[in-house]
Formats: sequence, C-alpha cells, structure tokens
Amino acid sequence: MPEKLTVDLHPVFRSDRDIDNAVRRALFRGAAAKVAVVEIIPGKGSGKLKNRVLAMLRQAHLKKLYRRVEVAPGNDGKVLVHLK
Repeated sequence: MPEKLTVDLHPVFRSDRDIDNAVRRALFRGAAAKVAVVEIIPGKGSGKLKNRVLAMLRQAHLKKLYRRVEVAPGNDGKVLVHLK
C-alpha cells in the first residue's frame, strides 16, 4: 500500500475545470488504491488556489472519501487529505 499520492496543481492553475478534475482524479485514485494521504500542492502564492481546493474538498461527495484535511505543518503550499 503506497503511503501517499501527490498531485501538483502548478501546471493547471489557470483552468478551473482542470483543477477540479485533477483534485477529483487524485482523490478517487487514492481511495481506490487505499493510499493513506493525498498531498495536493496548490503552492503558496496569494492563497486563492488553496482556498479553492479547500472549498472543493468540503463538497459532500468528496467528504465521504476522507477523515480529515490539513495544511501541511511548516508548509502553507501543501494540503494533506487523510483518506479513510
């Protein structure tokens, strides 16, 4: 069982649809592979992308996949999603 799955949003940050697809794909792939943590890297920047990702993770159909979400300690540019 892999420890974590990482998705970097830097290549797709300009397209809302690509951001949504990348996050959803990573969560579903991680859940199917029984990965413990999905690491989403929105980057530091202004925080808009991170806030978008956090808002997206609050959707009911995605909340079913994880136990908790946290910003990585010591790195504001990473969001850690702890899967069930």
